[in-house]
Amino acid sequence: MSNLVFYDFETCSSNVSYGQIIQAAAVLVNDNFQELDRYEGRCKLNPGIVPEAMALLVNKTTPKMLKETNLSHYQMIRQLVEKFKQWKNSTFIGYNSINFDEEFLRRTLFKNLEYPYLTNTNGNERGDLFSLARACHLYYPNCIKTPISDKNNPIFKLEKLAPMNDIKHDEAHSAMGDVLATIEIAKLLSKKAPNVWKASLMTTNKDKSFQLIKDEELFCTDFFYYGKSVPFVLTFVCQHPQWGYPMCFDLKADPSYYFNLSTQQLKKELDKKPKVIRTIKHKKHPIIMNPSYGMNFDSYKQLGIKKLKQRAKLIRENKEFAKRVAMILDDAAREKQELDSQLDIYAEESIYTKFPPSEDNRTMPEFHKADWKDKFSILQKFKDERMQYFGKKILYEESPQSLPEDVYKAVHKEIASRILSTNEEKWNTIPRTYNEIDTLRNKFKEDKKKLKALEDINSYIEEMEKIYEKVS
Repeated sequence: MSNLVFYDFETCSSNVSYGQIIQAAAVLVNDNFQELDRYEGRCKLNPGIVPEAMALLVNKTTPKMLKETNLSHYQMIRQLVEKFKQWKNSTFIGYNSINFDEEFLRRTLFKNLEYPYLTNTNGNERGDLFSLARACHLYYPNCIKTPISDKNNPIFKLEKLAPMNDIKHDEAHSAMGDVLATIEIAKLLSKKAPNVWKASLMTTNKDKSFQLIKDEELFCTDFFYYGKSVPFVLTFVCQHPQWGYPMCFDLKADPSYYFNLSTQQLKKELDKKPKVIRTIKHKKHPIIMNPSYGMNFDSYKQLGIKKLKQRAKLIRENKEFAKRVAMILDDAAREKQELDSQLDIYAEESIYTKFPPSEDNRTMPEFHKADWKDKFSILQKFKDERMQYFGKKILYEESPQSLPEDVYKAVHKEIASRILSTNEEKWNTIPRTYNEIDTLRNKFKEDKKKLKALEDINSYIEEMEKIYEKVS
């Protein structure tokens, strides 16, 4: 088995496109969870980034830290990239990382003129312990202790899960504290639910994951709905014609009924909830189990494995049904694409709209190696306007004197117009943060420590406002 990299980020915002990583930690371990190497860094907040007050309260970051930490954001990201490149041929794992930390990292690399897909290329694979913990608890309820919510659902928040399982987690919501707790949860799951742990290692690569789903006659997996993991026994129907996902049939339903419908009727049935055709996001580390695990749950136990296998066989032999499903999915996807194409997409959120040209990928290392005084001229080599835009932002943040005066003023003015905006923007603004602080003051009116922290954050925002409101 490859080495594992457990990692975590603390950020100034929950917005993956417009926020910023302010603390990063990662630990490289072997397959026995023995530590081989680690990285930890904290950085300043970039000028023009407005933090969310609640995010700073949660990760206990003060304005003093944001201003006086020795590393800039660009410097920390360069360090992190070099370390991750040293750890190639590893499986990168976080806690809720695929939906959050991973997306934050990709966009951060994209905006810092670096190849975004660092954790699933160069021999690397990726997993998520959050979804794995839920799957382990579903199939082996006694493998891990969980708090219970008011709605009688298990809670999987790391800061609550760790102490319940006698895992030290004194530094919750610090990057390294969360990494070390995540490693201990992984150790526990690998020992108490070894079959699920082993199954999870088979889907950390998107191609292997897709092939497994396609090749298995039927299989069991879980989806998370309304606070609960729900098991499904499925069989592969087709690949989504636009998004590439494996589309699978829920074997609770009798496929014969759907075979006889007209295309229009079938479309209506596929739109109904609960969905009979399920999308498996094979790139996001699904947990694929033997179908026998489904027999522990009433909805499938009553049908029996023999009936489920018969239904799977009918689906897999009916190529015409697969074609009709694919056609319906294709039509729906094209309609959505037409609507999405009418939306304004800013450079920061355009990571998945198109790849930079190969020449730009070759220019990126040249930009990073050059002295600051030479970087602006290298920016002119980029064919993709987004790369030029990001490069100017890096120079503005790191070495403003290296920008021509007119370019500096243009960047400064654009940032000012964004962060002072009173509109409902996609990014965080100064007026929005003042409103958030007022709301939090009321919420924490009995908590002197939090009120003092909010006053410090408010002063920090006021300082930022003075800098940018001068822009004409």
